[in-house]
Amino acid sequence: MSIGSTWMRAFRHKLAVAALLLGAVAMIFPLLWMLLLSLKLYPQRFSSLWELIQAPVTVQNYRDIWISDNFARYFANSFLVAGTTAVGNVLLCTLSAYALARKTFVGKRWVFASVLLVMMVPPHVLMIPLYRLMVAFHWLNTYWALIVPWLITPFGIFLMKQYIDQLPMELEDAARLDGASEWQILWRIVFPLSKPMLVVLGLYVFLSQWNAFLFPFLFASDLAHRTLPVGLAFYFGKQSIDWGHLMAGAALSALPVLLLLLFFQRHIVQAMIAGALKE
Repeated sequence: MSIGSTWMRAFRHKLAVAALLLGAVAMIFPLLWMLLLSLKLYPQRFSSLWELIQAPVTVQNYRDIWISDNFARYFANSFLVAGTTAVGNVLLCTLSAYALARKTFVGKRWVFASVLLVMMVPPHVLMIPLYRLMVAFHWLNTYWALIVPWLITPFGIFLMKQYIDQLPMELEDAARLDGASEWQILWRIVFPLSKPMLVVLGLYVFLSQWNAFLFPFLFASDLAHRTLPVGLAFYFGKQSIDWGHLMAGAALSALPVLLLLLFFQRHIVQAMIAGALKE
């Protein structure tokens, strides 16, 4: 190996490390900025970054938003909506995907094609039809409107179908020879083997619904059913923005997401590695 090729390989390695560090800084900086603003009283009154950094640190913004403005209720609503839709997708999408992957029935290809077609439809196109449907069902300002339309998603069906297709059918055939029913095969073979992808699907749906703004804003206008993104939007005033309380609320809303990603990171990595190996 020549000196030139060794030098070039070392240069590429350093360049890749520098690019990764730059990307990490770009991703972490908004979180640090949010945390800095949330720990300062009225940060908008400071004219420079140095003055902002020197200002005393306080958790008063966190106390204010948790006690006032029903923030705890918004937090609980978001947990209920995001958690229920995540569990619903894990169960219903897996059942639908198992039928498409393992069963033979008339129109199977058309059903799967319809799932792919629905994935291509922008969600904003459904805004008016869904709103009229919620009005017809008398579901406005109820948890039904925030949960039921998203209990099963075409992306979840597609994701699980592609994963189940790669599972060895020999295990299922052996279970059938032992007298196992379809439900037993699902609960004891398919679900355990699909655990990494189920975690990814659950986290994806949870994050999507946790950060959803448009449909919760349309379907729940009362305080009792308002979710976190909608509640945080009201910190934007017509003349000014309450940056301290807004950033404190954003930090609290980001905390569960960060904890979930840290707790399930091993399953996410397993799903990514499994997908790469099966390709």
